[in-house]
Amino acid sequence: MKKRVTLIFPKRSVHMPVTYRLAKDFNVAANIIRAQVTPNQIGTLVVELSGDIDQLDAALEWMQSQNIGVSSVGREIVIDEEVCVHCGLCTGVCPTEALNLHPETFQLNFTRSRCVVCEQCIPTCPVQAISTNL
Repeated sequence: MKKRVTLIFPKRSVHMPVTYRLAKDFNVAANIIRAQVTPNQIGTLVVELSGDIDQLDAALEWMQSQNIGVSSVGREIVIDEEVCVHCGLCTGVCPTEALNLHPETFQLNFTRSRCVVCEQCIPTCPVQAISTNL
């Protein structure tokens, strides 16, 4: 099973080897999608966790017991078709190729199932046609 979550680390926990502990103690793989971690500041990590449902639940409980905030990621990338000019700039920064231009029509294609909501495309769009649903 896979779960995408946002982890919020208090200042005192940013040095904790969380992904190592998830793998070693709970047999849960953590694919880091986005990270903002700075020493002595609050850290944020968006991860996709993979493993057995019971192990995932135990890992989430452990993180919460360590005062790490855990919340489900429900955001998705939204493209405003009325505003998009199909310039393709977003396709160059998309790490999963969820955004690409059709080879014949040069229209933007968005494959939602490939999107990891890294949000790199949002600041790249010159006409601000890309956002997230909050």
